Amino acid sequence: MNEAPAGEPLTLDRIERTRSAIAPWAIETPVLEWSGVAKDALVGADTRVVLKLELLQRTGSFKPRGALSSILALDADERAAGVTAVSAGNHAIAVAYAAGALGTDAKVVMHKAANPFRVAQCRELGAEVVLADDIHAAFDEMARIRDEEGRAVIHPFEGPDTISGTATLGLEFARQAPELDAVIVPVGGGGLIAGVATGFRLAGSKARVYGVEPDGACGMRDSLARGAPLDSVAVSTIADSLGAPLHMPYSFDIVRQSVDEVATVSDDALQDAMLTSFSRLKLAVEPAGAAALAALAGPLRERLRGKAVGLIVCGANIDPAGFAGHLAAAQARAEPAA
Repeated sequence: MNEAPAGEPLTLDRIERTRSAIAPWAIETPVLEWSGVAKDALVGADTRVVLKLELLQRTGSFKPRGALSSILALDADERAAGVTAVSAGNHAIAVAYAAGALGTDAKVVMHKAANPFRVAQCRELGAEVVLADDIHAAFDEMARIRDEEGRAVIHPFEGPDTISGTATLGLEFARQAPELDAVIVPVGGGGLIAGVATGFRLAGSKARVYGVEPDGACGMRDSLARGAPLDSVAVSTIADSLGAPLHMPYSFDIVRQSVDEVATVSDDALQDAMLTSFSRLKLAVEPAGAAALAALAGPLRERLRGKAVGLIVCGANIDPAGFAGHLAAAQARAEPAA
């Protein structure tokens, strides 16, 4: 990993202050080392695997870290006006939670195809939910709410406040597992991997940082190849949490300078990793939460063989029927080879 990105720097002192500020409403999630014959068969006996269980974070994903950090950065008048956000689900849930915890009001925009479980979670946490035709329309609707109602935008992946929140995750993990040679991070808009890379760098870790995207939403890989963030990304994947419709300069600049490689995996590989997570690790994760394992078992397997590898298990917000369907699909593929 290289130097800090251009723009407002994220210092160790700032991340530590963010960590203290959000501590009443965000937990330090545990790590789990995976060992045994199933792990050996999947990724190699000489590869060490340490999982950061961020699915145990408040609201079931890493997202409250950035949402809390961002709302805490607002002044009293801004909080009184309320906040807005756009999301496929996890960020919307986190903003609803953070708004309630910090005494403000949230209006979140989701697309009509969003998982009903996630929509219900937002409403249960007290947010008003606006449904848009698709994720691109959702961003436009969020902008309208911002302009007409004066609400502050809590961005899902962009800006120093958001990324200082996700950097608390990276700092925690680097300190919990200081011996890691590499860490694999799911990539949507890039806020998580930018924060994790920043946290590892500021902790003094030499671990290489790898991203993983679905084949059907590989905008960060393509942005890196282009040398600039794409303002429109075609999205077609079961991992809706990783389906960012665009990338943005601040987070992209951190990724460009701090991330070693972004690999891609198929939806089938995500389902297979969900099945492995459930059957072998007893973790019920959404497709995005299985992405790091899918990458280690697939395109990064030989590259990282014999290394100590950290995996970010980023979320678990999925309804029972959807979860069961993904596992059944993976099981059906596995049975002919059994």
